[in-house]
Amino acid sequence: MSEVSTSAEAQAPAVLRIAMSSFGFKFGVPAEAEWLVDVRMVRNPFWVLELRPHTGLEESVREYVLGDPVTSELIDRTHALLLWSAQRFAERGRELLNVGVGCTGGRHRSVALVEVLAERLRRDGIEVTVNHRDIDKPDPRW
Repeated sequence: MSEVSTSAEAQAPAVLRIAMSSFGFKFGVPAEAEWLVDVRMVRNPFWVLELRPHTGLEESVREYVLGDPVTSELIDRTHALLLWSAQRFAERGRELLNVGVGCTGGRHRSVALVEVLAERLRRDGIEVTVNHRDIDKPDPRW
């Protein structure tokens, strides 16, 4: 029986779309998120005064976030797990996986990581949509 299953899977690869959303934990987890990634272990640009008002879409913040050695390992591990999970979900008939990537405020780290992960997944042939839910929310600490 497993031979038939393996053969059928190889003949008709499953396709799954991924909807990625960056968010800030301080504003709550997105209700639609089915899969969560917490990126608060990455160094935080909020504590660098010249980076604070910027977002993870801007090169200066992106370089700071991606320059943390923890970030590259987190991206590699998350990417591999997302690819594996997406295939398993697709094999079960799922067409969409909602992934939330969160940091404290949803403006810096989660935004930068969503952009990198989405680009990698697209290169793998997966259709990915991106939403940065909290990117424009002001931080009450400043």
